Amino acid sequence: MYSNVLRSYKLSEHSSVSPKVLVSGLAVGQAIAYGRVRVISGVDELHTLEKGDVLVTSKMEPDWRTSPDWKTSMGRIAAIVTDRGGRTSHAAITARELRLPAVMACKTATQVLHTGQEVTISCVEEEKDGKTTKEGKVYEGSLKFDIEEVQLDHLPQTRTQIYITVGSAEEAQSLSSLPCDGIGVVRLEFIIANDVQIHPLALVHFDTLQDQVVAGKIAELTAEYEYKPEYFVDKLSHSFRTIAQAFANKPVVVRMSDFKSNEYAHLIGGKEFEPDEENPTIGWRGASRYYDDHYKQAYHLECQAIKRVRGEGWTNIIPLIPFCRTPEEGYKVIAEMESQGLKRGENDLEVYIMCETPLNVLLADEFCQIFDGFSIGSNDLTQLIMGIDRDSERIAHLFDERNRGVKQMIKSAITTVKQFNRKIGICGQAPTDYPELIPFLVNLGIDSITVSPDSLITTLQQVAKAEADLGFPLPSSRTP
Repeated sequence: MYSNVLRSYKLSEHSSVSPKVLVSGLAVGQAIAYGRVRVISGVDELHTLEKGDVLVTSKMEPDWRTSPDWKTSMGRIAAIVTDRGGRTSHAAITARELRLPAVMACKTATQVLHTGQEVTISCVEEEKDGKTTKEGKVYEGSLKFDIEEVQLDHLPQTRTQIYITVGSAEEAQSLSSLPCDGIGVVRLEFIIANDVQIHPLALVHFDTLQDQVVAGKIAELTAEYEYKPEYFVDKLSHSFRTIAQAFANKPVVVRMSDFKSNEYAHLIGGKEFEPDEENPTIGWRGASRYYDDHYKQAYHLECQAIKRVRGEGWTNIIPLIPFCRTPEEGYKVIAEMESQGLKRGENDLEVYIMCETPLNVLLADEFCQIFDGFSIGSNDLTQLIMGIDRDSERIAHLFDERNRGVKQMIKSAITTVKQFNRKIGICGQAPTDYPELIPFLVNLGIDSITVSPDSLITTLQQVAKAEADLGFPLPSSRTP
């Protein structure tokens, strides 16, 4: 169960000899951890991770999540350190999901650090220059650090709704007592990669699969299902149902699948159905798949799972459409959903859209005619506004959601959407990484802010302060 405790980490005072920094990079999380280094080169070595290890690797690849060793191995570690990858990379997302400190883009971590070495990971260092991402450091040896715990018996109530992200049914159950207003993003990709493991089209076309080794793996995993696509629907339905129950009477926003083609290819049977794209980040992803004849049968399975669980009474589930490039795409996606019995307005169904491309902002008035709510994805939006690969460590110092142009686009989106009486929130990393953006968002009247669970209490306090400073009337307290 969750307790209302705010934890802050600080390295203890050192002697006259300063601790040795072995490598440094981009900090993810706001904690300190100690452990023994375990350098691994790829997914085949996940099983070597032991309790309390600091995972050190060059880069965490998409296929790691589909490894049978993923859940048990990653549940043992104390921290993550990588040579490559930005703060929105797979490793960074994993660190936030597991609530672990991580240091990304160290460049030489796998060369400098060696298995068995004792290190201390610190993600509480000050920013380098006030403009760039907070620095994370890997220190030699076991350094003493202090953890201050503040019991929060009476949490402030805020006008702005504070949501959290979850990546599994188990996680939702463990977080159900959090003092939040609901779930802003259920990461469906995590559920598919960890629980389903199989590419949906490999289930749809099981009888004609070319790779018999793959067919054998699928047959083994789906032995109880004569009709193989039902396996996919059943797995998703179970997760959706469990999450909706854990957060009963609160919104549960399920972001529909947004794997990139290279990530889909790593699912069992995926290589047979995925193209080889030069730049998957801006390729065949999100909404563009849902109405495409090459993929829509798979999307229908997601819709069937949503319909099944909502039909059982769990109408707090709200589908969220990612990477919808044009209003025309929006109409096509809505039509596909209707073909599967999910019609906007029926059984109180609302459909939201991710606001993560410049066109989503520039044509927000048109998207308001199609969707009931918007969720600003500040990571992709910043990437596309600034022309920066968000996973590139070489130009990571330029990636900044506080950029004036990015803020202008966010302001435009909120202003337009509010004019059309639609809901709008933000679910990117910006409010967590840059708390100074919170007053900016609150002042614009944003409806919700979605953060990782470990950032909830801090964000809640910061939002309450921002609303008080702006003169917003505040109810007396918040209870879990």
